[in-house]
Amino acid sequence: MTQLTYNRHLAVPAAGKGAGVLVLHAWWGLNDFMRGFCDQLAQAGFVALAPDLFSGKVARNVEEAKQLVSLLNEDQDVPKIILAALEDLSQHPAVSGKGLGTVGFSFGGYWALWLAAQQPEMVRAVTIFYSTGEGDFKRSKAAFLGHFAEKDPFEPEEGIRHLEKDLKDAGRPTTFYTYPGTGHWFFEKDRQDAYHPRAAQLAWERTRVFLHDQLT
Repeated sequence: MTQLTYNRHLAVPAAGKGAGVLVLHAWWGLNDFMRGFCDQLAQAGFVALAPDLFSGKVARNVEEAKQLVSLLNEDQDVPKIILAALEDLSQHPAVSGKGLGTVGFSFGGYWALWLAAQQPEMVRAVTIFYSTGEGDFKRSKAAFLGHFAEKDPFEPEEGIRHLEKDLKDAGRPTTFYTYPGTGHWFFEKDRQDAYHPRAAQLAWERTRVFLHDQLT
């Protein structure tokens, strides 16, 4: 693969070794929350790498986020960055374990699902936050964990159930959770209009255990 230069945030556990997890950010960009989430993964024993899909740009509100996405040539630019980041993570000397994991938030969750279908040999654990997507998962060797909001205009119940059926029909281990009283972005502490501390803590614990079980 041709080497590609891209912005990123890398967090390595204090022990110096750990299973690799690729973090794909929401449409806010690679902001402080996403960097902090990588650091949290490292504290839990994982090597976390988050590629910057927006070339350093960060949105503060929905209008700015929509603009960032609209400026992308998404189908052309995003896959190249994600595949390069996955390759870099796989070759990092600190990475150990059984395959790689990925965690995707909203916009990034769609691409996490895409990656699982594209790289079935490398991706063994996929966690998505309030996101769905299409794909042929029959070749995938990953297990899937999904965190969804009870009231989410961006991800209607019908789409969530459709994805769950697709994954299970493909024979993939799949566990989806819906968190009562939550909306889109409930996990993200910097989204004060949506953040739900108790649901976020539970989703984190489930994610940590899932990644540990699947990758170590």
